[in-house]
Amino acid sequence: MDITTMRIVATLASLACFVGIWWWAYARRNQARFDEAAQLPFLED
Repeated sequence: MDITTMRIVATLASLACFVGIWWWAYARRNQARFDEAAQLPFLED
């Protein structure tokens, strides 16, 4: 395995991680939890 192949593999792995995180963040089942977390700074003690 030469350096170019390793760079391609690393790039594809990074892209897969990015798409996975993006999919997780925008999944509908997480929307309520993220909306609640977004309001935490505005809640009074």
